[in-house]
Amino acid sequence: MQTYESGQYDVIVVGAGHAGSEAALAAARMGVSTLLITMNLDMIAHMPCNPSIGGPAKGIVVREIDALGGEMGRNIDKTYIQMRMLNTAKGPAVRALRAQADKYMYSNEMKKTIERTENLDLKQGIVEELVVEQGQVQGIITNTGAIYRSKAVILTAGTSSRGEIIIGELKYSSGPNNTQASIKLSENLLELGFELERFKTGTPPRIHKGSIDYSVTEEQPGDVEPHHFSFETPDEDYLDEQISCWLTYTSEVSHNIIRENLHRAPMFTGIVEGVGARYCPSIEDKVVRFSDKPRHQLFLEPEGRDTDEIYVQGLSSSLPEDVQLAVLQSVEGLENAKMMRTGYAIEYDVVKPYQLRPSLETKRIGGLFTAGQMNGTSGYEEAGGQGLMAGINAARLVQGEEPIVLKRNEAYIGVMIDDLVTKGTSEPYRLLTSRAEYRLLLRHDNADFRLSQTGYDIGLLSEDRYQTFLTKKEQVEKELERLKTIRVTPKDVAAYLEEKGESQLKDGMLLYDFLKRPYVKYNDIIPYAPTEEPMPKDVKEQVEIHIKYEGYINKSIRKAEKVKRMENKRIPEDIDYNDINSLATEAREKFIKIRPETIAQASRISGVNPSDISILMVYVEQGDHKRVKN
Repeated sequence: MQTYESGQYDVIVVGAGHAGSEAALAAARMGVSTLLITMNLDMIAHMPCNPSIGGPAKGIVVREIDALGGEMGRNIDKTYIQMRMLNTAKGPAVRALRAQADKYMYSNEMKKTIERTENLDLKQGIVEELVVEQGQVQGIITNTGAIYRSKAVILTAGTSSRGEIIIGELKYSSGPNNTQASIKLSENLLELGFELERFKTGTPPRIHKGSIDYSVTEEQPGDVEPHHFSFETPDEDYLDEQISCWLTYTSEVSHNIIRENLHRAPMFTGIVEGVGARYCPSIEDKVVRFSDKPRHQLFLEPEGRDTDEIYVQGLSSSLPEDVQLAVLQSVEGLENAKMMRTGYAIEYDVVKPYQLRPSLETKRIGGLFTAGQMNGTSGYEEAGGQGLMAGINAARLVQGEEPIVLKRNEAYIGVMIDDLVTKGTSEPYRLLTSRAEYRLLLRHDNADFRLSQTGYDIGLLSEDRYQTFLTKKEQVEKELERLKTIRVTPKDVAAYLEEKGESQLKDGMLLYDFLKRPYVKYNDIIPYAPTEEPMPKDVKEQVEIHIKYEGYINKSIRKAEKVKRMENKRIPEDIDYNDINSLATEAREKFIKIRPETIAQASRISGVNPSDISILMVYVEQGDHKRVKN
């Protein structure tokens, strides 16, 4: 094939899903010339799986993306059809926002934003090869022979990477939603020495909403109280007319149909070879693994305002088409269901993430970054968080700046990336609150306090947005101090405590301490300490959470400070672990494979013992690696 020079950029992003969109926007907004190239301009930020954004841990990632200056939060706030805050009966560490999206509006709005962003060119094309010279990426080559040169490349090909769709005995090459698969790029990565593995994900069937008997299902409406993913979306924009989802269940009849057809299920016949997500199993997998359960939840989720397609959440399947229809029609409310799209499984290539630095730059080739499902994650939110960080760090590489690496106590994004590059993953990785040891610090409500300064410093947050954040921060700090100066007497709160059925005070108490009581809310104490002007809702929330959980928060901060000392102890890149005689064999093998950048990262590698870390610290601090080299 004859090649020809087509253009020069600072950063090239390959793939325009959720990772690619965030990566390209971040790089361009940071002032570097950026090309976003994708196989299909009609599939930008498309939702081939569930039409929603957010959920436990994932929703907090979207808030973090927004606090750093990314686009996902703003985009879903423009295009949602329903918004709900989850886990409101639990503590603030596990509360999370989830929105049903109009999937077509979401994609169109993201495309519009990309098209109107300075420093960013959008092109349709199929990338087949990387240009690599002396271990450094220099650009890409498309299937038409066009060569685009750059100083950095970000790969976000997702499930298109040698994708294969599976339905029953049918298996064919395809990306998600029967789009084109990316074949030659994966082959090129193998030629360049990268280690790939196969993962699997899947989708459920879609049905026509007119074929559902909603009278026997349970309505799941959106929240009346305003919620937003973006810190800059005003309450006045909150939708009054939201579209409900509906809840129903599989039955014993459903399960019997599945059991009778397991001999036709690709997961059990050997047709599916890739590893699937443990936390999002197919319905056939659930029936086999949880055989004691008489039923499983199914959520009927609209795909948008202007479509009659309903996504059957919880019924992901690669069973043959006729079996999927029989299972659907065995569900209460779906007896007359008309299946518009068949569910399927899709297998795809993953770059084993131990080959990445915490910046998401590959260790093998300088200037080459990967993000999203290519790195072994599942979910739009995980992809968006990685894409944002890859875009930031590719731009900073071009600008001659050090990469931004978020710590585990700073963001769920930091937890995710550290898990991937340090521990790897043997299945599609999904963020869970349980993965974060500092989850009380990583809350939905305080993402701006954690990350706005970083977003502003790197040039992604506008001056107006930053000043709004500083005003909020000052209001919170002043109110916390004010409540430490106001005291209530037993007489002041006698009626309130009687109404609550609580015992009376014996002595006076500072309002700051009074608010620590579990039944006391911030609004309850306002009569005893009125403010000159009404306090914004988000400021009240910050004040109340800070006071009520002060002891736990401070404990988490102290724990994080101890780890921070190890994060600051960097391991030289030229260290030869074979020269450290006292290391355990497993630790040595893991260190050589993962090449941790700090002592803290080394300590989180599975199979590495505290004694191995002590030996490594002594070796590095004494400069033994330098003496050996000399």
